[in-house]
Amino acid sequence: MPESAPLFLSAAAIAAMPAEKRVHFVNPLAIRYNKSLGDAVGLKNIGVHLITVAPDDYSTEYHVHRYEEECIYVLSGRGMATIGETKQRIGPGDFIGCPCNGVAHEMINDGAEPLVCLVIGQRLPQEIVDYPRRELRLIRHSGVRELVETKNLRKV
Repeated sequence: MPESAPLFLSAAAIAAMPAEKRVHFVNPLAIRYNKSLGDAVGLKNIGVHLITVAPDDYSTEYHVHRYEEECIYVLSGRGMATIGETKQRIGPGDFIGCPCNGVAHEMINDGAEPLVCLVIGQRLPQEIVDYPRRELRLIRHSGVRELVETKNLRKV
């Protein structure tokens, strides 16, 4: 962590942070604006993100983490979360836990206001993320990201 990185962020500092637009690499409808609070204070092992999803946008592609855990706390706005095969209405104060090797999940903002959430997840050196609707697998290891079609995977 750079010596100049703060260990505390005030609400005013967070509000003043620029949000980075992120479009998911396999789903152009998954657009969110991200403020990485964890990066701002030098966290290396967990990611802490304040995300904003505009009406009609998805937060991410429907996915499941094989090794990392993730959780989402809804701060404001409304939407629909898909958790496995279950559709769940979400709003302020709702919490979603995504244990590793659990079920795939995604959120869509189907409301009229921005959906604002705090998203927290591990940052392991190696990870596998499956995108079951796209039949894709992301393998992340040693700083390399590889995307493979699951139909091409075989046990050896």
